[in-house]
Amino acid sequence: MGQIKIYGVKDKLNPIKERVSDVIHSCMVETLQFPPDKKFHRFFPMDKENFYYASGRTEAYTVIEVSMFEGRTIEVKKQLINLLFERIKMELNISPQDIEITIFETPKNNWGIRGLPADELTLNYKVNI
Repeated sequence: MGQIKIYGVKDKLNPIKERVSDVIHSCMVETLQFPPDKKFHRFFPMDKENFYYASGRTEAYTVIEVSMFEGRTIEVKKQLINLLFERIKMELNISPQDIEITIFETPKNNWGIRGLPADELTLNYKVNI
């Protein structure tokens, strides 16, 4: 399971939301072996005056937060991060300097999905990879 939150300046983020979502999801499917139909993305387009960022960043600055079940190896998480940087640069022309990615992992028992604690669900994909 994964929930993705994407934050950015609305004038830059809104026109490319669908493409950003597709790029992120392709990376999740490839590295984490997510099923292609498991896409849970939330966008937070912000007014420029409400989105502060460090010098050296542009208005394309985007924050990606990935919440997921714990269980992936460090190597797999690094592959995800590196693939996100690569594909966002290649497909959206956003510099890695303008991307920040954070992965939050929690035990399945901390998730409630489809009326059950997630540790009681039968999943159609692997978590421990």
